[in-house]
Amino acid sequence: MHRKIRLAALAVGCLMIASSSSPAAAKPKVVVTIKPLHALVAGVMVGVGTPDLLVKGASSPHTYALKPSDARLLNGADLFFRMSERVEPFTVKVIKSLPRRVQVVTLRSAPGLKLLEIRTGTTFERHAHGGDHKHDRKHDHNHDQDHADEADTIDGHAWLDPDNAKAMVVNIEQALSAKDPANAAVYKANAQALTAKLDALAAELEQALQPVAGKAYIVFHDAFQYFEKRYGLNAVGSISVSPEVPPSAKRLTELRKKVTSLTATCVFAEPQFDTRLVKNLVEGTPVRTGTLDPEGGRLEPGPELYFALMRGLAAGLRGCLAPPA
Repeated sequence: MHRKIRLAALAVGCLMIASSSSPAAAKPKVVVTIKPLHALVAGVMVGVGTPDLLVKGASSPHTYALKPSDARLLNGADLFFRMSERVEPFTVKVIKSLPRRVQVVTLRSAPGLKLLEIRTGTTFERHAHGGDHKHDRKHDHNHDQDHADEADTIDGHAWLDPDNAKAMVVNIEQALSAKDPANAAVYKANAQALTAKLDALAAELEQALQPVAGKAYIVFHDAFQYFEKRYGLNAVGSISVSPEVPPSAKRLTELRKKVTSLTATCVFAEPQFDTRLVKNLVEGTPVRTGTLDPEGGRLEPGPELYFALMRGLAAGLRGCLAPPA
């Protein structure tokens, strides 16, 4: 009799454990658009799960086309992280067709993000991103603005300032914790550790970039002003207004003047786009060329990608602007 009672109690206990552990063990299905954001989300999710990445390899989010397999992945997601409609135009239609249970987190709307307006001139001088703060915006969270990014004039590459990355980490942790309360303590601890690493990275980059602060250079497209402003760098122009729009003859003429007058020390290409424009621009001049990648196209995705990306930008700038003798 006692043996039957013990067996029955054991069976009930097993059922209770199974029923209570199943929901908690279900990891949230998370999808992220681009590598820098994926790295931050992956860092917050360490020990719980691994987010899926949409834009793989050296593909550009500006020109990315969703595949059927991507659509299936998104339809099965619990959380979908993106930067903005401007950075990932393919998401405009995507989010309209997602099931209602899929929560879309637009990190462009993260509280505390320090945002900069897009520069539209043919060339831009140091005062546009040095001590002049008139174009800075502290963004207050407003869900009504999540789907209106295309109507504003904000540069979407905000992750290139470590302080903005920290603000995103807070937003990521909150979204994950709300969706998966059972692992909230893990997400919070990971977010705190990641924030400390970002602080250390910011200080490291400050020291590394001091020797090239103020030296003039030209970029392929204007994707780096958050990095420039944070570290006192001096981009004087971009070849293209945006990756989707080829530069006009007038724009190239103005940039050529910059190059031939030796105002610019280097011209930087991007691995995702045709490098012939850069070669043509510097032909017959002593100006050096380099490569800068704002999205980590050549890097392996994962929690460490963001740090490799930022250190790679610093190394690329130093290598061209202050090459070893």
